Amino acid sequence: MVAKGKKTKNPPILSHEFVIQNHADIVACVAMVFVVGLMFQISSPLASVFIALHHNVSAPVEIQPGVFQDFTFYTAGVKDISAVFFYLLISVVMHAIIQEYLLDKVNKKLHLSKIKHAKFNESGQLLAFYIVSLFWGGDIILRENLLNVSALWEGYPHNNMTFLFKFFFIIQISYWLHIFPELYFQKTKREDMASKIQYATLYLIFITASYMFRFTRLSLVLLVVHYLAEVVFRTCRILAYA
Repeated sequence: MVAKGKKTKNPPILSHEFVIQNHADIVACVAMVFVVGLMFQISSPLASVFIALHHNVSAPVEIQPGVFQDFTFYTAGVKDISAVFFYLLISVVMHAIIQEYLLDKVNKKLHLSKIKHAKFNESGQLLAFYIVSLFWGGDIILRENLLNVSALWEGYPHNNMTFLFKFFFIIQISYWLHIFPELYFQKTKREDMASKIQYATLYLIFITASYMFRFTRLSLVLLVVHYLAEVVFRTCRILAYA
């Protein structure tokens, strides 16, 4: 029962405020539709288009001098668009989880102003993504033996990618695309939109172009180096508000 003179905090269903407050649950339900679709034979082929990686090929790899073995690799293709859409949904859900269970709790202890609160949240979200990408990308570099500079160009164009290699780029594209709906979900002010749109767009152009034109090895190394610098910057920025 609502006390007299007080308004209910529950916004009307399907209103802008309702969607913003419950966007993580709504997006999670949409993502679950695809996951549940994998469990049924009739819908599994369609659901797998969005969840699984496609455009796989077999290629012989020399494991010993004169001994070759077929391994499964992945190439870029049109079906990657559906995978990017699904993992964009996952990025939105992860954004909300980090915000609610980590950043909001820290914010309550710090008692930040509204301006610092927004900047703290932005840096916290990006720091989490940069750290994961840094370790993930570094692991791929070690696995693929890309510390040798000549390996970045040898055998170009690099059409074939391992599962983790391709998945890394799918997640990168998905994450930077999810920044755009987050502008609405986070009620970003108009004066702050331009810089955030430009920031995400530049990443998207670089990553998508390198993925399409087969510069994935070089792009991976550059991203890891850049993300290392971003981790230091975002960490310092967060500590400045603490």
